[in-house]
Amino acid sequence: QVQLVESGGGLVQPGGSLRLSCAASGSIFNINYMGWYRQAPGKQRELVAAVTSGGSTNLVDSVKGRFTISRDNAKNTVYLQMNSLKPEDTAVYYCYAAVSTILGARDCWGQGTQVTVSS
Repeated sequence: QVQLVESGGGLVQPGGSLRLSCAASGSIFNINYMGWYRQAPGKQRELVAAVTSGGSTNLVDSVKGRFTISRDNAKNTVYLQMNSLKPEDTAVYYCYAAVSTILGARDCWGQGTQVTVSS
């Protein structure tokens, strides 16, 4: 059993910043890939940013230069630093982790955290 617990969402004005955190716990052997997805009302869930266990990162074009993804392997935690936020960043943000457990590979999702960018 693996749990992902997210924190850090909220309401922020345009141009503001937020930092999301996601901590994984449970029967974890290794976490190969961690990322953040988001889903706005009426839209499909989309990948925002991802980071491998080796530290390689990938960000969607719309957030490049504004968002940074990082992870602390020792804490099984991934972070998403979001700067210069825009109203179009408003969405529920979900943490994702591709986890190796003693029972095999698992795709794990957090419960989601709301990010609202509005004046």
